[in-house]
Amino acid sequence: MRLAIITTHPIQYNAPLFKMLHERGIVQTKVFYTWGKKVLEKKFDPGFKKNIQWDIPLLDGYEYEFLNNVSKKPGSHHFRGIINPGIINKIKIFQPTTILVYGWSYQSHLKVLTHFKNRIPILFKGDSTLLDESKFLKKIFRKFFLTWVYKHIDYALYVGKNNKDYFIEYGLKSDQLKYSPHAVENSRFAISKEALSNRTEYYIMDDDVVLLFAGKLEHKKNPLLLFDIMKRINNPKLKLLIVGDGELANEVDKLSSTDDRVKYVGFQNQSKMPCIYQIADIFILPSKGPGETWGLALNEAMAAGCSVIASSKVGGAIDLIEENVNGVIFDYDIAPVIQFIEKMLQSKTLLQKAGYSSTKIISGFTLEKNALMIEELCKELNHK
Repeated sequence: MRLAIITTHPIQYNAPLFKMLHERGIVQTKVFYTWGKKVLEKKFDPGFKKNIQWDIPLLDGYEYEFLNNVSKKPGSHHFRGIINPGIINKIKIFQPTTILVYGWSYQSHLKVLTHFKNRIPILFKGDSTLLDESKFLKKIFRKFFLTWVYKHIDYALYVGKNNKDYFIEYGLKSDQLKYSPHAVENSRFAISKEALSNRTEYYIMDDDVVLLFAGKLEHKKNPLLLFDIMKRINNPKLKLLIVGDGELANEVDKLSSTDDRVKYVGFQNQSKMPCIYQIADIFILPSKGPGETWGLALNEAMAAGCSVIASSKVGGAIDLIEENVNGVIFDYDIAPVIQFIEKMLQSKTLLQKAGYSSTKIISGFTLEKNALMIEELCKELNHK
């Protein structure tokens, strides 16, 4: 069995899965990166508003090839940012028995779907949801077009409930949907607090309760809501730690200076993030969209033992959060958020219990489950 994996560029969430599939050796894999080799250079991230180069290895332990991308404006943020004239031949040379495509909204990825339909079985993975409302005519056109797109795949690997609803809305049958939960390297974030935590670096005391936001400081992530929450909770033991960069960075920095309970530390690279999560007690993702998908930072925070708060616009919230057990989901009213944080402030025992519940829940969201599902589907399709 030979699996060709089509994706735009190396990312910290997929590389460990690709390495695991290679090490298990049940399916021979090769990853085709469609952005091209230039993606290895420091590149400008429009969300962080700065040049980014991750400081953890993303190409170790598996077979891959960077394809020639002839786009005039290379990137994964628009359809014509990925144009690979040789992609079909490169895939044919590998002679796959199955193809796994991450995302359809690039010229070359859609080309793979349409070319190999009924020739080689196609698996598809994406994490879109129906959580963003759209205008009537746009919604009608979108349904017509996406129903056509998904007719070209054999199975969709859905990551959670909201993603499953999306695939059903656009024409996929229940027997075409296979559960492949969004996951991170749980063990990388579950390092003991004794080994890594250094609260004093951020002027945080041991008995403080730390509320953490980590991500892009952009409007859809809604980081400015954090300051409204802090104003509503008048407790000196609550500290807010904000990690990230982006278009709202100056405003976040300015607002942080008005409350000595708030620490804004800017962008932190991947190798530092386990330490950051270990400092925190509660993680919050207050996104308002549009365009928010799963929210993998929730996985990372839960693996580190944090309780979690997320808005209903975060695709993974419904799968990861058990209300008032390990966190809370809120809509536009932040009263439930205030109530949950104040309850955690009252009892270290409740806080620790909520964090422990997070680690139990996230233990069911693993890379191993993803690898097993891919291998099972490759076996099934290979014997048809």
